[in-house]
Amino acid sequence: MGNPIKKAKNKWSLMSIEAKASIAYAVCSIVQKCISFINMPIFTRLMPTEEYGEMTVYSSWVSIFSIVLTLNLAYGSFSPAMIKFENDRCKYISSIQGIWLVLCGFFLAAYLPFQSFWNDIFDLPTLFVVCLIFETLSLNAIHLWSGYKRFDYSYKPVVAVTLLMSVANTAFSLLLVLLSEQKGYARIIGHVISVLIFGIIIFIINSVKGKAFFDKKYWKYALGFNIPLLAYYLSQMIFNQSDRLMINHYCGKGKAAIYGIAYTLAMILTFVLNAINNSYVPWFYKKIKEGNEKENAKIATGISLLMSGLIMCIVITAPESILVFSGDKYAEAVWIIPPVAISLLLLFYSQLFINVQFYYEQKKSLVYASIFAAIANIVLNAILIPTVSYIAAGYTTMLSYIIFAVMNYFTMKKVAKEKGFSMEAIDIKMLILIFVAFSGICFLMMALYNLIIIRYIIVAAGLVVAFIYRNKLKVFVTNTIKRKG
Repeated sequence: MGNPIKKAKNKWSLMSIEAKASIAYAVCSIVQKCISFINMPIFTRLMPTEEYGEMTVYSSWVSIFSIVLTLNLAYGSFSPAMIKFENDRCKYISSIQGIWLVLCGFFLAAYLPFQSFWNDIFDLPTLFVVCLIFETLSLNAIHLWSGYKRFDYSYKPVVAVTLLMSVANTAFSLLLVLLSEQKGYARIIGHVISVLIFGIIIFIINSVKGKAFFDKKYWKYALGFNIPLLAYYLSQMIFNQSDRLMINHYCGKGKAAIYGIAYTLAMILTFVLNAINNSYVPWFYKKIKEGNEKENAKIATGISLLMSGLIMCIVITAPESILVFSGDKYAEAVWIIPPVAISLLLLFYSQLFINVQFYYEQKKSLVYASIFAAIANIVLNAILIPTVSYIAAGYTTMLSYIIFAVMNYFTMKKVAKEKGFSMEAIDIKMLILIFVAFSGICFLMMALYNLIIIRYIIVAAGLVVAFIYRNKLKVFVTNTIKRKG
């Protein structure tokens, strides 16, 4: 054991600080995800579905409040600002927090005199609306601080705070849930306490280091950059959260909880998608700059095959995953997983098209696509959830992502024509073929969810055939991927 450990230490010591930071953040993200998924079976078994749904609804509002009260200034303009204001980063960060405090002041002025009206809309008591405000400030202060640390490749404090906060979240929430009869509220309070402990301290540190509440230059830059993107951020957040909020409105918190479980499991690989995209984009942009974007076709197709294969593992094992992570009372969630899983592949396709738009700084069309898809999602939910079932929300999500992907594809074509980008960089026929085959297999597996033996016999038979013809399959896949290369 000594030698491998010593070799690993030596390799680590020889790595660049950039490589160390990338690996540390990746491992931290995986550990954080593991903690979240260990939590799921614990809390779903300790809490009735209605009370588990209270946390689901609260989390949805946190995501929306984060846009409204912070304008997403911890993202969007943040990375360019860290480059532009490299010598005054701390002052920029504290100025951004000043904007947030002003926005929170305006919100409280509108909220406090009409609490009952707003509480009915949010379906939350005053205490938790106030918690929303403080959690939003705390979480985003942490994002600013960790973003600043990432630019300095100072990964150790970020990893430590991230993991400690995850452990604290679990500990406080579990303790309060076990001690309280109102387990849904106890879960929320435990979560909020863990965020505030770290967030308030970091908010103060950011303010003390920067020593600025208002700076005209920084306010003008940040607001000028992010406000045009606000419609995009809001529509994306509504797109992602409206299902749960509308299910809560029409069907109650119990059904919202079931949908939330299904959505979480179906989208479990989102962090893989983000990690792939984060490492793929710099390479892709370099190829565009060199005029060699056609080389992207085989890479994009290969990643699409990889993503569809990984997502298919979730779809195939959905009934067993639901049983392990959530128990029998969430069994209905299985019927939501296939359409939402298909949505994840569509999200990846959309990101391929959006990357081109971002490279050429064509952000306006992206806003239109997001708004249209979000409106379609809300309208379809309003029609189908009360008349058909809350399970229909999975299919409205899928249809909305189809709209989103198609609109972004045609926007990319328009940008390509204007900027001279070669459309041979995206093998759209191959992407459509992958999508159709993937969707067909997803719905076949769903039809076999109640026939576990037949389902796994088919899967086993497929694996055996793939193994027997592995060489021919490898040549076929290689040639297919390379036919545009």
